[in-house]
Amino acid sequence: MAGGLVALFDDVAVLARAAAASVDDIGAAAGRASAKAAGVVVDDTAVTPQYVHGLAAEREIPIIKRIALGSLRNKLVIILPAILLLSQFLPFLLTPILMIGGAYLCYEGAEKVWHKLSGHSEAHASVEQALPDEKTIVSGAVRTDFILSAEIMVISLNEVAGEGFWSRAVILAVVAVGITILVYGVVGLIVKMDDVGLSLSQRPGKGISRFGHGLVKAMPRLLTALTVVGTAAMLWVGGHILLVGSDELGLHAVYGAVHHLEELAHEATGALGGVVGWLVNTLASALAGLVVGALIVLVMNLTVHRRKAHPAGGTSH
Repeated sequence: MAGGLVALFDDVAVLARAAAASVDDIGAAAGRASAKAAGVVVDDTAVTPQYVHGLAAEREIPIIKRIALGSLRNKLVIILPAILLLSQFLPFLLTPILMIGGAYLCYEGAEKVWHKLSGHSEAHASVEQALPDEKTIVSGAVRTDFILSAEIMVISLNEVAGEGFWSRAVILAVVAVGITILVYGVVGLIVKMDDVGLSLSQRPGKGISRFGHGLVKAMPRLLTALTVVGTAAMLWVGGHILLVGSDELGLHAVYGAVHHLEELAHEATGALGGVVGWLVNTLASALAGLVVGALIVLVMNLTVHRRKAHPAGGTSH
């Protein structure tokens, strides 16, 4: 009996060590996968604050929470099962589907640029600020997040492609939860920094008070800058998805030219080669995204938007 208990305890200890090692492996793999997706995580963080820019302070955090829940639902309920099944049974479909999402990001970014240049956003700014539609704000943010989340999850999947099916599922679930908490935690801090500044400005002590006033004055400029960065990020990520995807599908000319320019810049700038090469690749991706997005905006304005503005059977005055 005693020998049986000792053997049982030994078995439990072995299983516990194996489970601990498995948890460590999953944590390490999730960390590697998250690191590879870091660029898109930064873009996601830059894109999101624009959706609450200009809203009443008390509505910012509730809306961010709704967007965060939508993002988590995107990753765990839709994207994770889809990419696992596709990678297992139809891996050749991952790239075209991701490119469709990239084209949508290009369209969103180019449309924002078009609205800014045409004055459309200014013409409707007072109405939008007076009566912000939270449902529209959240649904728009969750749609954009879906594409960025898909890119994050596919990049992460590529990092753990050698793992078994269930290991991949657990690792990607860890990545999904961790990155969502990171992104929307940072976004929440960004949009509430003006409240922190206001609190600090009312405290005794000249240095703290001055720092608080500085935060209050800086935050509107930071949020405006993040809106610009977010738009640029849409074009950059969308364009990069299209360039890399076209290369993977056998159309090497465009991405090959970009890669050649990147290498030339790297070689010509010595110690700064890595940074300059990355900038060249990023600018080329953003330009490609702007071109593709502008074409989609043009097509949409000539078709869908025109039909909405002039419905069949309508009369003009």
